[in-house]
Amino acid sequence: MSLASVMAFAIAACGGSDPLAPFQPEVSNVAENFALQATGVANVTTTKTYTWANSGTRASINHSTTTQSGSTLLVIKDAAGTTVYSKALSPSLNEVTSPAGVAGNWTVQVTLTNYTGTLNFRAQRFQAVVQ
Repeated sequence: MSLASVMAFAIAACGGSDPLAPFQPEVSNVAENFALQATGVANVTTTKTYTWANSGTRASINHSTTTQSGSTLLVIKDAAGTTVYSKALSPSLNEVTSPAGVAGNWTVQVTLTNYTGTLNFRAQRFQAVVQ
């Protein structure tokens, strides 16, 4: 068996073309609540895109990501395709998307560039507290 064949088999065994697969990402994608977590990620460059149902016009974003090296970018678009959130993932941040968007199927996109660390973020339909 050639080296190229062995490498192709090894890549397929590790999750094929998804460079995040070896780190067993946990994705929870249900209406009103999206979360992604992956521990021990090492030197990954990829962009992951998910469709998320949000019946609201805003979302609360919770960051809990540890970056050892590389960079991240979280971009969230509403059902009309308008960017309502764009920020690097950070160790501790809670904020609401802005501007208000269109309810429906939103897009959650996370881009990793030479990233090493632990990914952890959540997006939830924002419900304003009425007093």
